[in-house]
Amino acid sequence: MSGPAASTATSTETSTTTPRKRRSIGWLLLLPGALWLAAFFVTPLVQLVATSLYDPNGSVEAGYAMTWSWGNYTEALDFYSEPFIRGFVYAGIATVLCLLIGYPLAYAIVFKAGRWKNLMLVLVIAPFFTSFLVRTLAWKLILADNGFVVSTFKTLGLVDDDGRLLATGFAVVAGLTYNFLPFMVLPLYASLERLDHRLIEAAGDLYASPAQGFRKVTLPLSMPGVVAGTLLTFIPSAGDFINSQLLGDTNQTMIGNSIQTLFEAGSYPAASALSVTLMALIIVMVAIYIRRAGTEELL
Repeated sequence: MSGPAASTATSTETSTTTPRKRRSIGWLLLLPGALWLAAFFVTPLVQLVATSLYDPNGSVEAGYAMTWSWGNYTEALDFYSEPFIRGFVYAGIATVLCLLIGYPLAYAIVFKAGRWKNLMLVLVIAPFFTSFLVRTLAWKLILADNGFVVSTFKTLGLVDDDGRLLATGFAVVAGLTYNFLPFMVLPLYASLERLDHRLIEAAGDLYASPAQGFRKVTLPLSMPGVVAGTLLTFIPSAGDFINSQLLGDTNQTMIGNSIQTLFEAGSYPAASALSVTLMALIIVMVAIYIRRAGTEELL
């Protein structure tokens, strides 16, 4: 075969081979990430689920046996239902506060900051340059009984003379709100930054007031950022144990503290059952929340 027919056959063969090579390269690029997830996510998760079904009467010294003890889950929920509820309540309050604080801040950075935008973004992420533990300890000093905040509140009559802020639910929620606020602001900023400003101008041209334009245009278009921000705030807050341990007391114990205590005590089946239950509840809540918010594409 020669001439035009040969060149046509060669070009056809090349056109069919190129997509195959591209697909092969794509799979090779995914391989390192897939191996990493399999080694450090899937394998530990499977081991965690298996551990939650071990015989609860075993011990670290004598070892545990797989007895498919589903009762570990019911016992965990019976004994630790209060920390579960408290953890979700604290996380929910902190998430709402982060949204109320973070949305105006992100809005101001996008629409009002002008040449100070980059500086304000740096200030938002600046706390990340400091250890999470150090930031929480700083709040312990701020809310100390002899600190400026408590003294000011006592002067204003907001706190009794023998009252305190540390070792209360207020302190735990304040710590959660502060530590996870950047996780709310950054997704909101990214969502608002992508808005087409001409849509907002069009709302004004159609005689919508600024409040109506925000409610009808800006807020609906920024809902993906709201959903992402609330998830990034609520999920780590629900499992957090540092804030309640340093800023609260035994009356402010969250489920993360219970899991930590059980693991340290060697009660691996109970701790694993609590961990799996926490993950399952969060997954269900996230799925319901995303579908109710009308942003299923985030799943």
